[in-house]
Amino acid sequence: MSIRTPKRPEFKTLADLLARLGDIPSERIRFHPLPGTATVEDVLEIEAHEDRLCELVDGVLVEKPMGFSESRIAILLATALQQFVAKHDLGIVTGESGMIRLPQNLVRIPDVAFLAWDKFPGRELPDEGAPEIVPDLAVEVLSKSNTKGEMDRKLREYFHIGVRLVWFVDPQTRTVTVFRSATQSKVLSAADRLDGGKVLPGFELPVKGLFANLSGKRKKRT
Repeated sequence: MSIRTPKRPEFKTLADLLARLGDIPSERIRFHPLPGTATVEDVLEIEAHEDRLCELVDGVLVEKPMGFSESRIAILLATALQQFVAKHDLGIVTGESGMIRLPQNLVRIPDVAFLAWDKFPGRELPDEGAPEIVPDLAVEVLSKSNTKGEMDRKLREYFHIGVRLVWFVDPQTRTVTVFRSATQSKVLSAADRLDGGKVLPGFELPVKGLFANLSGKRKKRT
């Protein structure tokens, strides 16, 4: 897959920019470099010198939110996946700072991802900070500032580039939404078991274990 940098979008107003990004909170948008001019190199520079994670969307740096509880959930899920993947020698699992570079001037950072060995010729891992690669499974642990518009766009992008399975883990509702396509989904609650489907056949995990020890049930996401 070759990367083509498209014509940089023009934003007439801040409202135009926010709408394009899915109506995310304005405090997550970086204005240096100016929106529409940022590059992959800017993403890597901020991560290296500020220890902050930004996704790159249409030439705009968007800070990626991750709270204490969300990070713990990502670790629990990544650990379970890693144990299964290692046992069966299936590929690799990446965590919440694993950047991937996509076409259309995008950098996304799934909180957890699985990539089968067939993505790596000779089983050699790339040494780039944001390699151009497509996960088989992408997992997003939702934070309070994630909006429906933002996540809908991210979901479409994942399946457009060839991701086979996407999980949205929501600490607020204590559910996991399993997407096998951008339009086909199933919501799992605490009584259910999360499975790997055709991507990771045999993998299972009780949903309730992901949300153990969280404080009282939060408000439903709007």
